[in-house]
Amino acid sequence: MELTIRWTFLPHTDPEKSLAFYRDALGFTVHNDVGQGTMRWITVGPTDPAGTAIVLTPPAVDPSTTDDERRIIGEMMAKGSYASIVLATADLDATFAKIRDAGAEVAQEPTDQPWGVRDCAFRDPAGNQVRINEVR
Repeated sequence: MELTIRWTFLPHTDPEKSLAFYRDALGFTVHNDVGQGTMRWITVGPTDPAGTAIVLTPPAVDPSTTDDERRIIGEMMAKGSYASIVLATADLDATFAKIRDAGAEVAQEPTDQPWGVRDCAFRDPAGNQVRINEVR
């Protein structure tokens, strides 16, 4: 059996700011955008729509989520500890500079980590951590 990863979900709090980050700063293609206002589900990813994609979704919309859980999710998103994704690039310095220059919030400049990876990190407009590893 061979499985592939199709989608991963990240919450957004402002669809337009999220589009500016994922489409304009990261260079992803918008594959789908459904809903209206802040209740939008936006699928972004590499140009090939058959590849892995990110679905930007309103946080805590499941009707079984309690008010207390919504509050906790909001607090965790605000401090950047709710959700994250790790991307990869062959040229970390150029990728970092392009995303930084697009106005993205830098969480960590390119660094050689003690566990052997070289990476950097940004926060998207909802506070999600976006790490980028250099593929060597």
